[in-house]
Amino acid sequence: MDYYIIFTDLDGTLLDHDTYEWEEAMPALNMCRDLHVPVILVSSKTRAEMDHLRRRLSISSPFITENGGGIFFPGKSLNDPPPEATFDKGMWRWSLGLPYPQLVKGLNEIRDELGCDIKGFSDMSIKDISRLTGLDDEASRLASMREYDEPFIVADNGSFDRKGLYEAAARRGLTVTEGGRFFHLQGMNDKGQAMERVVSWYKNLHKKVVTVALGDSPNDYPMLERADHAVLVGAQKDYSAFIVKVPRLRVSPKPGPGGWNTIVLEILREKEEAGNVGQL
Repeated sequence: MDYYIIFTDLDGTLLDHDTYEWEEAMPALNMCRDLHVPVILVSSKTRAEMDHLRRRLSISSPFITENGGGIFFPGKSLNDPPPEATFDKGMWRWSLGLPYPQLVKGLNEIRDELGCDIKGFSDMSIKDISRLTGLDDEASRLASMREYDEPFIVADNGSFDRKGLYEAAARRGLTVTEGGRFFHLQGMNDKGQAMERVVSWYKNLHKKVVTVALGDSPNDYPMLERADHAVLVGAQKDYSAFIVKVPRLRVSPKPGPGGWNTIVLEILREKEEAGNVGQL
């Protein structure tokens, strides 16, 4: 049987962009649990944030942090961790990204080179992060615990030289991606590469792995391009060029957990009817 795995972005996809709630997605999440379909959380969020969230969602699957910088396998009892993984703070960690201090140094250099008013998380207080994200102070503290990715904002966002920003990062062996709220400075890792690593690990356990990926922002594209079933949730911008690039792409006009729920239920019901949903 085909073994299905769901990879999902969080903010604006599984979680509401403004409230961070997910209740509308519970019917599909419950169906995933009933059918033993792993839900892999993939986000720019930190390990601390995602570990807290996956516990609240009762998810025990691996999760991908900070735009593919790290892959974490909860629990020390994992029978077959990846050879590159190390045990750290109660879970196996598979590092793909650059260390955070190197990214902070790179952002400072880029700011000086371009003369832009750039402000990264490393420059912000917990109150600053809370104001920009809408998170409370405790959640903002978890968001500040970066390991592989430096979120940042640029003053006068509409007029600065984006191309110059990307080129300045590239000269330092770094990349810039755009999320729903922030730019992100990181190494050469991305969500798609981390997704491939997780799929390769699952293929050691299951003969036929079928992937579903859901996202809403440009930093989700590397993940959507690799998926067998790609879903753009709540598309509110012109994504026509990307739709041409990924012709199998499904687009849900409804944003956040409501759109996520509708599409995931559709996919799982289609496969359940075909007898194609793998069991553990």
